[in-house]
Amino acid sequence: MYRAVTRQIEVIVEPQFLPERSAPERQQFFWTYTIAIVNQGTETVQLKTRHWIITDAFGQRQEVRGEGVVGEQPVLGPGERFEYTSGVPLTTTSGFMTGSYQMINDRGEPFEIDIPLFSLDSPDVKRTLN
Repeated sequence: MYRAVTRQIEVIVEPQFLPERSAPERQQFFWTYTIAIVNQGTETVQLKTRHWIITDAFGQRQEVRGEGVVGEQPVLGPGERFEYTSGVPLTTTSGFMTGSYQMINDRGEPFEIDIPLFSLDSPDVKRTLN
């Protein structure tokens, strides 16, 4: 489990390798990641956009930007939590993901929150993040 807290908003990530959706003989490896966003603050916020940086084992980087997450732009009041699961394919047995969410508070002020750097590892590859 990986965590980051920005402006009293916690982002928790749990990645999982999916061998049934992977085909190592074709250099195809697939992970899901479940993200929980928890508003520990006192203001209502809304997630507007996402920015992902995906890096494979060779250091090749891909950036993904878009509106919301899984087709939603959730609004989180104080103490509320939003959770979703998505997936990512790579052509290598491991990689990393990180990024940010663009949020807006109930006063219309935009700000970014961090998505923690997390590791994508197939069962044959284990490493630690420094």
